[in-house]
Amino acid sequence: MNKQKTSFFCQSCGASSAKWVGKCPTCMEWNTYVEEVVIKKSPEKPVWKEDINVKPVPQLVQNVLSENFDRIPTKDEELDRVLGGGIVGGSLVLIGGEPGIGKSTLMLQVAIQLTQLKILYVSGEESPHQIKMRADRIGVYSKKCYLLSETDLYRIFQQAKKLTPSLLIIDSIQTIHSQHIESAPGSVSQVKDCTGQLLKYAKESNIPVFLIGHINKEGSIAGPKVLEHMVDTVLQFEGDRNHVYRILRTIKNRFGSTFELGIYQMRHEGLVQVKNPSEILLSDQSVDRSGVAIGASMEGNRPLMVEVQALVSPANYGTPQRTATGFDLKRLHMLLAVLEKRMNLKMGVQDVFLNITGGIRVDDPSIDMAVCAAIYSSYHDLVIPRQVCFVGEIGLGGEVRMVNRFESRVKEAEKLGFSEIFLANKDLANKEKDKVTLNNVKLLRDVFSHLFD
Repeated sequence: MNKQKTSFFCQSCGASSAKWVGKCPTCMEWNTYVEEVVIKKSPEKPVWKEDINVKPVPQLVQNVLSENFDRIPTKDEELDRVLGGGIVGGSLVLIGGEPGIGKSTLMLQVAIQLTQLKILYVSGEESPHQIKMRADRIGVYSKKCYLLSETDLYRIFQQAKKLTPSLLIIDSIQTIHSQHIESAPGSVSQVKDCTGQLLKYAKESNIPVFLIGHINKEGSIAGPKVLEHMVDTVLQFEGDRNHVYRILRTIKNRFGSTFELGIYQMRHEGLVQVKNPSEILLSDQSVDRSGVAIGASMEGNRPLMVEVQALVSPANYGTPQRTATGFDLKRLHMLLAVLEKRMNLKMGVQDVFLNITGGIRVDDPSIDMAVCAAIYSSYHDLVIPRQVCFVGEIGLGGEVRMVNRFESRVKEAEKLGFSEIFLANKDLANKEKDKVTLNNVKLLRDVFSHLFD
């Protein structure tokens, strides 16, 4: 009997090695290498094949039919936005998120709302009766949505070939296994091979495939990193299970922008789209408080008004604390250094706590001015008027830099009732635009002197 071929794989990044190593040289993680059987000597059952006699041949780019890639609207505006306008035929989409965040609910809603398409929903974690209970709670039914509880990839392809669906949903990729790979489901070899076969199925049949993926303790999608390279689109489903709002963020998209954002509200009947997220990100305006400022951010093509809260208090234990929720901590350190150097604030003896309300994370540097205004307001215990909004990136010299797409930000601020905006744009120097006053500022100290002097 021939010896089976084995190899060692890192369960964190998917790197392989001929022998066991304690520390992965790729991701630098300890004790992540596991021995796996690479392949059997003779596979028992074949994997997906459309037609073994048909071989791909080179084609001129002008002869390729582009109508095969028409987008399919999902009746979910938030999902369509992050996908770039809809589902592309033959695409492979990966959705990752924490357990219980709502990945399966989102995909089931898509499956039962697309009543004009035949959809196959494959679950390796739940029985059809459990999925039916969730569908009853959502309250929408489709005569073309088929459920299949199966984990064997060969049997899934058999049913898909009989049914010929317009959309295939796999929940989840970590539970699917291929019979010609002897390692356990969820291992690096199984995930890589099953994803490769599903990719081949999607491209040859022109049927879009959605994969639901688990995440590891670091917050990234479980399995080898090559998994994210193989698929066409990677979506991250984020949110705190203690809050009702969920965020669908684009990590990778070959057919659209990678900066789009979709926001949902988790209710008893399922996930509900949030049409105007700026309203939910702003708290009650009836109480005036220091340390609160409003900034205008952009997520893809969508402007968002976010509320920045800051609390500055004397440090009682020598080393000051720096805590940021929803904001980059390193950038907060940089802004605190600018405030201490350019505005003479003694931040070295102050604890600083920063929070972006609504449970979202903002990486747009255009809210730098709002962060500095909130910290300055809390430091001096001064209240910033609620009708004031800030748009601008702060440089190391304390200068305010212009940001892109300020027209969309101004329109969003005007729609929400803001009457005054601070920004850096010499073409809009201190003039009124409809009902909003635009204040052009060059330095950070100009903002505070205009507000509080």
